[in-house]
Amino acid sequence: MAYQPGPSSSTPAQVGNELERGSSVQYRYGAPGGKDSPMRPAPTLQQQAGNVKSSVLDGRDEAPKSTWGVIKMRSKYYIPALEWLPNYSLSLFWGDLASGITLASLLIPQSMSYASGLARLDPLAGLFAAAFPGFVYAFFGSSRQLNVGPEAALSLLVGQAIAHGVHGNPNANVPHSVGFAISTMITFQVGCISFVLGLLRLGFIDVVLSRALLRGFVTAVAVVITIEQLIPMLGLAHLEHSIKPVPVTTLDKFLFIVENAKSHTHWLTASVSFGTLVLLLGARALKKRLAARGEGWVWIKFLPEVFLAVVVATFLCDAFDWDTKGVDILGAVSIGQGNKLFEFPFKHKNLKYLKSTTSTAILISVVGYLDSIVAAKQNAGRFGYSISPNRELVALGAGNLATSFFPGTLPGYGSITRSRLSAEIGGRTQMASLLCSSFVILAIFFLLPALYYLPRCVLASIVCLVVYGLLVEAPEDVSFYIKMRSWVDLALMFITFALTLLWSVEVGVVVSVTVSLLLVVHKSSKAHIKILGRIPGTDRWKPIDEDPDAVEEVPGLLIVRVRESLDFANTGQLKERLRRLELYGPTRAHPSEAPRRHNASIILFHMSDVESIDASAVQIFKELCETYRERGVRVYFAHLRQTEREKFDKAGIARVVGEGHFTETVADAMSVIERENAVA
Repeated sequence: MAYQPGPSSSTPAQVGNELERGSSVQYRYGAPGGKDSPMRPAPTLQQQAGNVKSSVLDGRDEAPKSTWGVIKMRSKYYIPALEWLPNYSLSLFWGDLASGITLASLLIPQSMSYASGLARLDPLAGLFAAAFPGFVYAFFGSSRQLNVGPEAALSLLVGQAIAHGVHGNPNANVPHSVGFAISTMITFQVGCISFVLGLLRLGFIDVVLSRALLRGFVTAVAVVITIEQLIPMLGLAHLEHSIKPVPVTTLDKFLFIVENAKSHTHWLTASVSFGTLVLLLGARALKKRLAARGEGWVWIKFLPEVFLAVVVATFLCDAFDWDTKGVDILGAVSIGQGNKLFEFPFKHKNLKYLKSTTSTAILISVVGYLDSIVAAKQNAGRFGYSISPNRELVALGAGNLATSFFPGTLPGYGSITRSRLSAEIGGRTQMASLLCSSFVILAIFFLLPALYYLPRCVLASIVCLVVYGLLVEAPEDVSFYIKMRSWVDLALMFITFALTLLWSVEVGVVVSVTVSLLLVVHKSSKAHIKILGRIPGTDRWKPIDEDPDAVEEVPGLLIVRVRESLDFANTGQLKERLRRLELYGPTRAHPSEAPRRHNASIILFHMSDVESIDASAVQIFKELCETYRERGVRVYFAHLRQTEREKFDKAGIARVVGEGHFTETVADAMSVIERENAVA
């Protein structure tokens, strides 16, 4: 049964207007308070409670009872396009159209640059990756502005894997068939990994890896890409492959450029490439300044400077015969080069590269997802809607799986810069991505012949333009970490940067991810505990390290407040930490120092923040209590929840410490302690 808007629900047009303004709209229930709603005074809390009650009783909050109703409801969750497409309005279309055209004009030259300059593939591979992952994501993704396509860092990883796939030489001239097989296998595995991670609900991995790690990796990759692109920009590509030994590492390539830049640079190529880069940087800076002036310059945001640079460079190369003067051009690029347009990715010629490309696929899946989820969360926060990390993984995985059926494609993930641009131009739904993908598909069939004379050095300049945007963000993060005195994050950032730059991208990612995970495990293995003291003249207690001058301690009594749930991970070091608190208090002290406190004769555990305790933690508490009993230390528990108290009873802890040592509050525990002291 179709949904009929209620009296307080918005019409589709009103929903469109809300989305156009960037508001969060719940399509299923409409947007309360449309434009024609009469002005009403703000409801009181009691009235609000009544409204909540009535909204529950009217049946809308009830789950559908029929199988078809459940399928219909769940399908909108797993395929968000079924939610927003029926409510799509014409008022949203024009902003999405402008966004789609702008993104396509940027993505077409970008994707060709990534494929030819970084991934060592035919430019057509980049265009396929620009078209199909975003098309599939538009139906399954939960972000409204995320633009999915090839990325510079991920394309570099694919290029290195392709080169290593041929005799282990990272600079080998790879046959098209081998390159297509390796890139197809990587894209297929990337899709499978992301899809499975989403099904297993592992979308939380973005919170495990720190931003410092990602910043160090991205900055190092930006430097690596810049050095790699300087070679074609200076016209040294042919010389690079003719010398022995061939430069392998980033340092080798940098030294190669320094040694040969003066004597072997092709000056026409260098003039075209650096002239293009300077003009593009100048155009971006000018657009930013003019757009900030106000309403009259809004149109400047729609100017596709990258696409115009490609068109102008192609025209000039053809008009002045630059190709006959040594400038390397794109040449003939078309679908009909002996490769099928559509092919199953798990054929034998591809499967033989499965084992050798798995590590690269895992790295791409992790790095690509981190970039995508950052972009998705930025736009979700800006426009006031929520996203699902697990659905993002499934959508990105589905997009790459579908793309792998087109031979020789690149993996596609969300782009922070393109997604931000989509929102600024006016994109409010994934219709912008659908339109962008459609324009790229049209370019594949109709635009490529016109780009025959496009200088390849211009494509390298476009890559450097993207890299420049990555490099300028690094100083701000470094300054922030220094300001916050976050030396661990700063060290992690520089370790990642150094390993990625001086060793390899794979080593940088593996080591930095490992270090980041170890830091997470290290922090989670320490239970958050505080020593409490009494505020003078009151019955209130607070941590003594927060205000040590205003807090008095009771001699011989140690009150320990446990600030989180306890499990096997964070209770392993509990014994040692409690012993250190007994000897040194909350201050930092080296184990070789003399004790600063007298041994406690009474220990009271404040457990109000402990929502759950697993069996391992209960077992450790039992061992603690038995140890304290042997030392003659009395143990008490206050604010312990009933469910956890039952676990303590089953473990026999109550028999060890005494039934009367479990109290409702700290004040009750103090009364019991005073009575027992009086009796003693």
